[in-house]
Amino acid sequence: MGKGDHRGLESGVLPPAGACMIESPQLRWAFIRKVYALVAMQLLATAAAVYFVPAIRRFFAARTPAAVAAFVAIILAPIILVLPMVFLRKRHPVNLVLLALFTVSMSFAVGLGCLSRKGIIIIEAASLTLVVVVGLTLYTFWAAKRNHDFSFLGPFLAAACLILMLYWLGLFCYLQMLPPMGSEATMVYGCVVALVFSGFIIYDTGNLIKRHGYDEYVMAAISLYLDTVNIFMDIVTCMSSSDP
Repeated sequence: MGKGDHRGLESGVLPPAGACMIESPQLRWAFIRKVYALVAMQLLATAAAVYFVPAIRRFFAARTPAAVAAFVAIILAPIILVLPMVFLRKRHPVNLVLLALFTVSMSFAVGLGCLSRKGIIIIEAASLTLVVVVGLTLYTFWAAKRNHDFSFLGPFLAAACLILMLYWLGLFCYLQMLPPMGSEATMVYGCVVALVFSGFIIYDTGNLIKRHGYDEYVMAAISLYLDTVNIFMDIVTCMSSSDP
């Protein structure tokens, strides 16, 4: 694969289908750089939303019909956008447009989730998230060079997510019959979820290095972005629960 193939991948124009059947270190590293560039832009957008959303705190605190409608739209938008992103993930540049819309909506959702948190907790959680994500990413690259395969984590992580989802569904359905979770239980739950998504960082980074096709940059970016955001929000939950 020559420099032309490298530039083609960077611009979103894929090499012929037959060329993708042969693994190329140059194309793989170009793909990895592209994914991390997308993730970096997503995280910058999210950081900006977390910083600026508190400025409109009064708008949401007023609970006017417009505020409620905006809140519901912000929460539902990422869920609605997931489906078209999955089906159009290889169609350039539509996939990048959908990725941008998803990132904006998700960023505002994260910003809303941080509205009631102290600024120092947000900064500490962001710092811890950076350390965790960078550390796990470097470890996964180191392990991949030694031919370690993390695909076995997939079923365990999926089962863990299913259990956590069922737990919250049961809590929602029987909220009137169950006592509210105390701060200790909330902290433990947040720690468990953070550990699960730390596992996803390793799993998704392993997929990025070895298994994703060169045209799967949008799905690879979304996976790593959501892993990082979930770790951040769960660390925020843990720190807020332990904060007097």
